[in-house]
Amino acid sequence: MPDTFDDMAAMDFSRARLAEALSHIGSFMTPGKRQLLALDEVRSILKIRGEEYRGVLPVPLDMIIGSEGRYRDFARGFLPRHGYLRDRWVRVDSAHYHDVILPPVRLYELGGAYFVRDGNHRVSVAKLQGTLEIDAEVVSLSSTIRIDKGMSMDDIRHALIEYEKKEFYAQTLFGQITDDADLDFTSPGAYDQIVEHILVHKYYMNQGTKEEMDFVMALDSWYRTVYVPIAETIRAERLVTRFQDRTVGDLYLYIVKHWDALKKRYGIHYPASEAVKDFNIRYGKGFWKSLGSAIAGLFRKKGPAPRS
Repeated sequence: MPDTFDDMAAMDFSRARLAEALSHIGSFMTPGKRQLLALDEVRSILKIRGEEYRGVLPVPLDMIIGSEGRYRDFARGFLPRHGYLRDRWVRVDSAHYHDVILPPVRLYELGGAYFVRDGNHRVSVAKLQGTLEIDAEVVSLSSTIRIDKGMSMDDIRHALIEYEKKEFYAQTLFGQITDDADLDFTSPGAYDQIVEHILVHKYYMNQGTKEEMDFVMALDSWYRTVYVPIAETIRAERLVTRFQDRTVGDLYLYIVKHWDALKKRYGIHYPASEAVKDFNIRYGKGFWKSLGSAIAGLFRKKGPAPRS
């Protein structure tokens, strides 16, 4: 049995490190679910537009899922990942046993979840002790996306893309005009690029005409004369099988950028279909080429054999 509160705190840290090691083993196949979320990375994805000071509030500990600066030091659940955290962690835990009242932690609230600005060790200790809430000075950051406590960075990106798709379809009437419900992307911001493409198409279609084409007409024209021909060529060339985890929409954006570069080199009349084929030849990988690259990469990582 431990003789002092300091000994009890030291045992708690060992227990927390053991729990972290076990969680590492248990989440081997889903490492993204184990990591604390990095606030700066989440902010860059969600594009925060403002903040509001909310004062000191009781915050559910299970909704604190990330950190501003110490996200590499703790695993999800704020389990300590490194031995060098021991001294400070034990001091905070010992204060808990001595009934010392510590100041509120400082948190950012974003989409219903919380990120630590200051007080990572206090959150870690409180979680290990089974506390349900912690007093926190909270600043809320504006977001249209709700963040669930189990979300990974990939989950947040997917939620944002789904939100952007819903807004794009609602604001442009894309589905009603084209009868296409499958314009999908794997990266945030792609739907804004599509709007830009439509507006550029509208600009060129209005050159030299008396009656200006409106956005709805431009969208319909862009879809029929630009997007569909390129999408059909993408499917005919089977690019989706060569670029795994990419959608036809993704490939359309990549190819249009590549097409622009080719037109600057070979002239404005360079065909879109040839741009698709050129992109496929330059960047596409078949199964055996991908396998060969992977095997070559393994040998490169091994390096030269050690000398005896």
